[in-house]
Amino acid sequence: MANSLLKTSSLSMRTKLLHQTGVSLYNTSHGFHEEEVKKKLQEFPGGSVDLQKEDNGIGILTLNNPSKLNAFSGVMMLQLLEKVIELENWTEGKGLIVRGAKNTFSSGSDLNAVKALATPEEGVALCMFMQNTLTRLVRLPLISVALVQGRALGGGAEFTTACDFRLMTPDSEIRFVHKEMGIIPSWGGTSRLVQIIGSRQALKVLSGALRLDPQKALNIGMVEEVLQSSDEVKSLEEAQEWLKQFTSGPPEVIRALKKSVCSGKELYFEDALQNERDLLGTLWGGSANLEAIARKKKFKN
Repeated sequence: MANSLLKTSSLSMRTKLLHQTGVSLYNTSHGFHEEEVKKKLQEFPGGSVDLQKEDNGIGILTLNNPSKLNAFSGVMMLQLLEKVIELENWTEGKGLIVRGAKNTFSSGSDLNAVKALATPEEGVALCMFMQNTLTRLVRLPLISVALVQGRALGGGAEFTTACDFRLMTPDSEIRFVHKEMGIIPSWGGTSRLVQIIGSRQALKVLSGALRLDPQKALNIGMVEEVLQSSDEVKSLEEAQEWLKQFTSGPPEVIRALKKSVCSGKELYFEDALQNERDLLGTLWGGSANLEAIARKKKFKN
């Protein structure tokens, strides 16, 4: 039944692209040459992006460059893409926590790379590379949360917007400092921030380079919750417990729910409805559905 539904689907090209794993926003038709950008980024080593995949289906992605407040080196940008590709192929995955090492999130781009990539053409190429990567992260069929410990500045602040949710520790802050650097967010941060907090609040946050402490971030809807602890280990445990309430259940159901929400956010209404129909076709009559019926898990008045 599911296969026949999918075969008869009349999805738009945009919907098909959303379905496909590994499809990026930019390619050579946009003047973007990924291999050239990768070669350039290899020239700026330092730090790492680490991925731990737990048996409960929750991954932990750690930005690890503590000597520079977890700023992204060129090599880290490349590793981030590699980890996103790995997560795209993790069929047992249900959730993802993004965090920084040593109790801080990320201070954005490593200034060594920023200074070296000085021309407008190089800046735009880097912009397209990071927009490609973070858009693929947004579209992962995993429910994601950014655990903001310490500072999330510039590109680090942008990174938090690529997650479905954000949690902050009591002593943390989020700040889009791009204006003070003479630029604007370029990793997709503006567009995603508008989706999260609305255009009026986004304009205030960006044009004022506002320091969002936990309470202010909570008040404008930037974060879901302020955690109890600022301790690196304890706050990670809190984030894991928080995320578990949304990732309990069979992976195929959680992943289909995330895909459905992504399509509702990105597609035209009619296309989103068709996508919802086809996702249902992959679940209806499946093992999770039949097992739930057998257990008589029905809502009661």
